[in-house]
Amino acid sequence: MLDFFNQLQHQFILPLSNPILIFSLILFIILLSPILLKRLHIPSIIGLIISGVIIGPHGLNILSQSSAIDLFSTIGLLYIMFVAGLELDLNEFKVNRHKSVTFGFLTFILPLSIGFPVCYYGLGYDFNASFLTASMFATHTLLTYPIVSKFGLVKNQAVAITVGGTILTDTAVLIILSIIKENQLGALNHGFWIRMGVSMIIFSAILFIVIPRVATWFFRKLESEKYAHYIFVLSVVFFAAFLASVAGLEPIIGAFAAGIALNRLVPHSSALMNRIDFIGNTLFIPFFLISVGMLVDIHVIFSGPMAIIIALTLSAVAISGKWLAAWFTQLIFHYSKNQRQMIFGLSSAHAAATLAVIIVGYQAGIIDQNILNGTIILILITSIVASFATEQASKRLVISGESDQLDEVSLEGMKSEHILLPVANVDNMNKLLEFVVLIKDKKSVHPVSVLSVVPNNNEAEINMLKSKKMLEEYVKQASAAEIRTNVIATIDLHALSGIARIAREIMADIIVVGWPQRSGFFAKFMGEKTENLINYTDKNVFVCQFVHPLIIHKRMALLVPPLAELESGFELWVKKVSVMANELTVPVDFYGDEKTYDAFHKLLKNRSEHILISFHAFEDWEDFLVLSRHIKEDDLLVLVAARKGSVSYLSFLDTIVMKINKYFQINSKLIIYPQQYDRSDKLESYEEVSSEPLVKSMEAFEKLGRGIGTLLKKGKE
Repeated sequence: MLDFFNQLQHQFILPLSNPILIFSLILFIILLSPILLKRLHIPSIIGLIISGVIIGPHGLNILSQSSAIDLFSTIGLLYIMFVAGLELDLNEFKVNRHKSVTFGFLTFILPLSIGFPVCYYGLGYDFNASFLTASMFATHTLLTYPIVSKFGLVKNQAVAITVGGTILTDTAVLIILSIIKENQLGALNHGFWIRMGVSMIIFSAILFIVIPRVATWFFRKLESEKYAHYIFVLSVVFFAAFLASVAGLEPIIGAFAAGIALNRLVPHSSALMNRIDFIGNTLFIPFFLISVGMLVDIHVIFSGPMAIIIALTLSAVAISGKWLAAWFTQLIFHYSKNQRQMIFGLSSAHAAATLAVIIVGYQAGIIDQNILNGTIILILITSIVASFATEQASKRLVISGESDQLDEVSLEGMKSEHILLPVANVDNMNKLLEFVVLIKDKKSVHPVSVLSVVPNNNEAEINMLKSKKMLEEYVKQASAAEIRTNVIATIDLHALSGIARIAREIMADIIVVGWPQRSGFFAKFMGEKTENLINYTDKNVFVCQFVHPLIIHKRMALLVPPLAELESGFELWVKKVSVMANELTVPVDFYGDEKTYDAFHKLLKNRSEHILISFHAFEDWEDFLVLSRHIKEDDLLVLVAARKGSVSYLSFLDTIVMKINKYFQINSKLIIYPQQYDRSDKLESYEEVSSEPLVKSMEAFEKLGRGIGTLLKKGKE
């Protein structure tokens, strides 16, 4: 017993050395500090940094800067930059790239212009030390990005240009660091410039040409290995960070570039993105924040007046420079005060690049101990200021409705969206569920209803139990993306009538069905057997066949008939198409009528969607196959069809469906039947007066007319 207590006492000798005990302590801090400080209305980021100060070597000396902590800290730092690149809305960035460049220039030049004379004339440092310290003011770390992500504001324009400007200013500062370091050593010659230029070209080629192709091949070949996808992504991040260091850049630039390179292949609503966010926000990023706090030496404040003067001067210059950059950006682009505060909050935290600049400068003998200690205090002060500013700005943006995330449709409508996914072929379940997760409105309170219709026979009850058990395995995929699902097994004489009945019972808005598999069955599927599902069900029906994984597609070919804008389901399918284009980061080629395109484009503009759209006037729907020369294998073909009797219905839409199935077998296809106003209650009173014979007669006359026209045309030839 005595040996046990002696061994236990030995384990708690400070600083702790047992890796298991160290890891347990940090996990308890990650768990408890946000909970405790939330009651005091202090951001969780500040709690983690303060915790690092308390337990660090300059505090209670519970933990020292061990190799394990340094490793996890590095992972967390790279993770922050990687997630920022991954969540960057590339369409938004392309639209606002000039604004990002402008902000990047302002947030670089203003702190540099203020900082250099202060350090050179005010503090009396030489040119190299003054210029390096001033360039440190220009850097910023997206330390408070998790706060923005938590509030769902990552697509706000203020956030987009700040994230875009980060890569510009940090890259410029880190290049300046390399130049000053070489200048200090007297090695700034032509060879240095040639070596840096070549290494950056090779680095960019590998990251933005080779890596995306390898990733595409990997996701295509190992589509079902979902857990392997995360390991692959993590490997790319560290490989990119290593390449950046070899190229003479800081690893954080490589991690950010990896996020941009994989951006299109990791949709924001996917299960993979959810895993990346979850592991980063619960483990790696908190480790980094704690390690930042462990660097702070509170004894520096009491070491003498000079240390306090330098620390306060550096902090004041850093904060004022970033505030001025945000203020000028607001004036130039007419942003609101909340957006200005968001820009300031995101760009005012100094941690990653700042540490890299100062530590490398200190080791090279360019700056002294006072600047190093002052910078550590600056990191703590700016982290606290940035956290409070970002959290307040995020709350105000959400309350004021300035978030670009908000759609034009009413909040009540978003909350009531209900998707029904009938499953006939289990082999296609994964791809259909992935598509549903992609398009589902995350604000909806309803789960995705997964339906299996069992034939009404003697084995119905046994088959229902088997269906539920089988579907539960696939529901785990939706759970990985934090999408709630509801499994329904029902009995009916016919599968399609069962689908139509359940759709009415749960008041579904969208029905997603798979493509028929048996040859010769397609025409029947689109004819009498879907009469209840399409013609007499006022629902949006999506008929899907995904030949390739969704993330592999590079373009969306959208075929829209004339007058589609007059259908009641027009707004919903436009919203879903825009969500797909944004999630997959693909351009949209619109084929159809100019008036319909104008309505489509106007609706996207009202929803603040920034999608790259190309308009192609197309009127010859009877000669549909002329489009085949423009459709490539990796295109997603989307056809907006129409029910018989609807405003946009064209008789040759039926033949187009069959032609798509026949001539575009290698393409992924999606056919959308928009919702119509439900008039079944009125039609029940007039069952004897049916317009179906008249419609069929008119269709017959149209076909006869087209046939005669074709014969006359051939006769003339």
